[in-house]
Amino acid sequence: MKSLVLIVLGIAVVAIPIFSQAPGGSRPSFEVATVKPGDPGQRGSSIMNQPGGRLVIRGMPLLGLITFAYRVRTFQVSGGPGWISTDRWDMEARAEEGSIPPQTGIPDPNTPDPMALRLQSLLEDRFQLKIHRETKDFPIYELSIAKGGSKMKLSEDQTPYKPPERGAPPPPPMQPGGTMPRFSFRTGRGSMEAVAMDIANIVQSFSSQLGRTVVDKTGLKGLYDLKLQWTPDAPVQGGPGGLAGPGGPEAAPPIDPNGPSIFTAIQEQLGLKLDSTKGPVDVLVVDSVQKPTEN
Repeated sequence: MKSLVLIVLGIAVVAIPIFSQAPGGSRPSFEVATVKPGDPGQRGSSIMNQPGGRLVIRGMPLLGLITFAYRVRTFQVSGGPGWISTDRWDMEARAEEGSIPPQTGIPDPNTPDPMALRLQSLLEDRFQLKIHRETKDFPIYELSIAKGGSKMKLSEDQTPYKPPERGAPPPPPMQPGGTMPRFSFRTGRGSMEAVAMDIANIVQSFSSQLGRTVVDKTGLKGLYDLKLQWTPDAPVQGGPGGLAGPGGPEAAPPIDPNGPSIFTAIQEQLGLKLDSTKGPVDVLVVDSVQKPTEN
């Protein structure tokens, strides 16, 4: 089966390797929240930001919640018992009325948003999550323009992202193979597609696919439409914590064993290149955690 990840701004967001708290060291929390075990047989999981300061989570392992809340990739999390990767959780939470400022553009993947900060508080309260942070030198990739120039396609419509108004109905579920809306991302085994996405979020998707931090050295600006296909070396793990969006899984197309690697595909299809080097990487270490009691 194909592992499909759909990320639509205002519905789900990309996790990125930055640690932060609110100014002054204080951190907000949700006004109300419920936490309960998810269906162990559920396929796929989702994190949805909804109008009115609501966060709805379905079937997400704690590891996925950690990556979303603390803005790290799974390869940046160490420690903790095995169940943080296997047990699924359903959550619904609501922030205090008027406490979530409206988005004014595509969310910056290098800055935790107000919902992520509140989820940090929720995890530390309900799961008794205790962590510490370390910075270590690890292999990383630097992404730059390849010889011959970029082949990245600017989206025809460069209109900035506008979040849905409160009370607006959610967008219809994305159908496998269907038309993607603006500001959306879809990845699968050996494929990646984006519509009106900025380079910062594209770089973070490369990082998720490669299991290594990718540093942007391209200097590219604007919103891009992207289609990338390659022959994967191993099954894709998906996005943060195996995040799967409304598109759900679908049958995987045949993989061409003679197709390009992701490195070759990025260079030939996008006019970019990845160079391996070493650099500082933020690591989150789980010191202790407990399963919460059901609400």
